[in-house]
Amino acid sequence: MRHYEFHLSITPEDYLDYYRGTVKVVVARSIQGEVLQFPASLLVPFVTHGGIHGTFVLTCGDDFKRASLDRLQPRP
Repeated sequence: MRHYEFHLSITPEDYLDYYRGTVKVVVARSIQGEVLQFPASLLVPFVTHGGIHGTFVLTCGDDFKRASLDRLQPRP
């Protein structure tokens, strides 16, 4: 399995393009500097009235399929 950590900050207005389906893919840069691309549908559980903000981990198989997304809890 591969794991990629990255930060996201998407305003509610910007998320509308994902919600409407006009944008289907999210592109982000991992903290290691790699460019990541994953389906916008993985963000749905993390949408709030304030948008999507936080540090996330994208996990996928060695073939880059079967992706899942988790948000890391902020450190105190």
